[in-house]
Amino acid sequence: MEITAKTAQQLRLTEEEFELIKQKLGRVPNFNELCAFSGMWSEHCSYKNSIKWLKTLPREGGRMLVKAGEENAGLMDIGDGLGVVFKIESHNHPSAIEPFQGAATGVGGIHRDIFTMGARPIAALNSLRFGKLEEDKTQHLLSGVVHGIGHYGNCFGVPTVGGEVYFDPCYHTNPLVNAMSVGIVKAGQTVSATAEGTGNPVMFVGSATGKDGIGGASFASADITAESVQELPAVQVGDPFQEKKLLEACLEVIQTGAVVGMQDMGAAGIICSTAEMSAKGGVGMRIDLDKVPTRQPNMKTWELLLSESQERMLLVAQKGREAEVQRVFEKWDLPCSVIGEVTDDGLLRFYMNGELEAELPAEELVLGGGAPQYERAYREPAYFSKIAAFDASTVPVAEDLKAVAGQIIELPSIASKRWIYTQYDSMVGTVNATTNLPADAAIVVVKGTSKALAVTTDCNSRYVYADPYKGAMIAVSEAARNIVCSGGQPLGITNCLNFGNPYDPEVYYQFVNAIKGMGEACRKFDTPVTGGNVSFYNQNPDGPVYPTPTIGMVGLLEDISSRMTLNFKGEGDLLYVLGNITNDIHSSEYLYQVLGVKYSPAPHFELEEEYALQQKLSELISAQLVRSAHDVAEGGLFVSLCESAFTDGLGFSVASKDGIRKDAFYFGEGQSRVVVSVALDKVAAFEKALNGFPAEKIGVVTSGDVVVDGEFWGNIESWQDRYDNAIGNQLAKEEAGSALSSI
Repeated sequence: MEITAKTAQQLRLTEEEFELIKQKLGRVPNFNELCAFSGMWSEHCSYKNSIKWLKTLPREGGRMLVKAGEENAGLMDIGDGLGVVFKIESHNHPSAIEPFQGAATGVGGIHRDIFTMGARPIAALNSLRFGKLEEDKTQHLLSGVVHGIGHYGNCFGVPTVGGEVYFDPCYHTNPLVNAMSVGIVKAGQTVSATAEGTGNPVMFVGSATGKDGIGGASFASADITAESVQELPAVQVGDPFQEKKLLEACLEVIQTGAVVGMQDMGAAGIICSTAEMSAKGGVGMRIDLDKVPTRQPNMKTWELLLSESQERMLLVAQKGREAEVQRVFEKWDLPCSVIGEVTDDGLLRFYMNGELEAELPAEELVLGGGAPQYERAYREPAYFSKIAAFDASTVPVAEDLKAVAGQIIELPSIASKRWIYTQYDSMVGTVNATTNLPADAAIVVVKGTSKALAVTTDCNSRYVYADPYKGAMIAVSEAARNIVCSGGQPLGITNCLNFGNPYDPEVYYQFVNAIKGMGEACRKFDTPVTGGNVSFYNQNPDGPVYPTPTIGMVGLLEDISSRMTLNFKGEGDLLYVLGNITNDIHSSEYLYQVLGVKYSPAPHFELEEEYALQQKLSELISAQLVRSAHDVAEGGLFVSLCESAFTDGLGFSVASKDGIRKDAFYFGEGQSRVVVSVALDKVAAFEKALNGFPAEKIGVVTSGDVVVDGEFWGNIESWQDRYDNAIGNQLAKEEAGSALSSI
């Protein structure tokens, strides 16, 4: 067939990129080669519209053991000859089309990024966004995504220990499904995604290749439209039991010492793993595609190159040790085939039945090599004028605070996600230490040591929408605050940057300024960015989703005995708010959901205030002067107090501060605040240790009553019932309504 610019456009390459490909090859590519460029130069693989800004993030320092982007996931030192490996990635578009498999394969893919480096995954987290809960489409997506995450994670045997779920109309068509994995590896047992050694065998290991997932990387690099369902074959199909075998086989084969390099066949499949491993090692490969194990007969060259079938790895072994590798995979009943060898000329040559089907320079295909890099135009969004026009003084203070509190505690983004997380196995592997002792971050035991990891995912996208720079700083800061509240020391972050179409200047403005804010916060907390994922083209027919730069953060507790929990411990303990309490209702759930104000500035936040708060809190926890710590986040102070009271059925009696409007005091979301409880015999030492740090004594822990400004608001059990069952009740209500309407 004749290859033209139109052919390239059908494969989501621009005319300019087609000309660049011809220039790099010195000829017109054939169809197989053009398909390879289509996958590798997609946004999903090349980061062509983001890499210039990603390079401005702090990518070294702290306890990092590899530079950001050098390997499949970040690697940081936690002492005792151990490293923590972690990463977060998106599977948004596949989940929008086929929620069960889209979410399931997102979980499988992120775990493979961990164990392909030689680490054993020990914990999973997620960050999810959906439309309005009462809508049928949202319930379909929610049910499918949660089922997919639970199915894959539960079968694979890694506990889901934490996460976050938000609901907003902007995610109606395009949900966000971000999956994070955390693993542990011993020093000296990591494996690099690098091909080396001329003549070394290139091996295909894992499940056989099928036609599922073909073109997935390109599919993820375009807007969701009404026609996207026609691209259902681009959604992969996963098998968690195969992945479990693959995990054990890969970790076992590493112990033989026969492995030179290994990489997961994720986005863009074989072409991606061969190109990236070769480019990194400065080598080439000869690949016989007819030797690739397949599930379907007569697969074409381009199908084999681009298939994203799951549970597969590309492995380079030492020459002469192929049999050792094969024995391991035979033991685990997994396909293992030598499909080629490493060459020294930097070229990828793909053969089918002896015929050369594609010849490509590896370096020209990859990020950091020949893949194009763009910096798009950006401008301040027009809606900023509406935000600037907001005046909180024109909003009357709510008269019935109890009624407002009742509305807020039942909002789907605030209420307990019990309906969701009970579908996940959180205890398999016996490392989760927060099942019955809740903390602001999940605490995961590092077996064989006294250490523990504190892990969390965080982002309030409405703050980022209101102010991308400040909102991204808040996302990093909240993640760090959650780890500090749990007794940990923040180590580093991985990010999943979910934005709309980068060719929209207002979307690109959001992206650029979020990167700037994220970088500043990470430098302040010494939490380098170890890697992550950019997901553009998250669009609804009415426009882009809220900018959602999800932060996955890992922290370290040198001794798990030093952890801090969020639950109140005893009646009579005094309650304090650490940090400045401000007259701030900006971008709060109260203002947005209860009062219906869509446009308002981001809440109060100063980076220096946040840093000082975390330093002081760490000092107080180390000195054992507080009995609980819980940050003030979505829903404000009242929600934080309730969440601390629920675990042991304790209540609270609190009074607002003079000079602060009551709705701002109880429901405002001004940042850099933490609620702590202090035993009476520690109060004097606690207040002395504050040493002038801003703190407000607001009340006392009760046996179960909830008293606000002298008014009895009921018993804590009634509030917990509303909080725990809000989502389940809403789903049951809609289900009952649907059943009645069908009669």
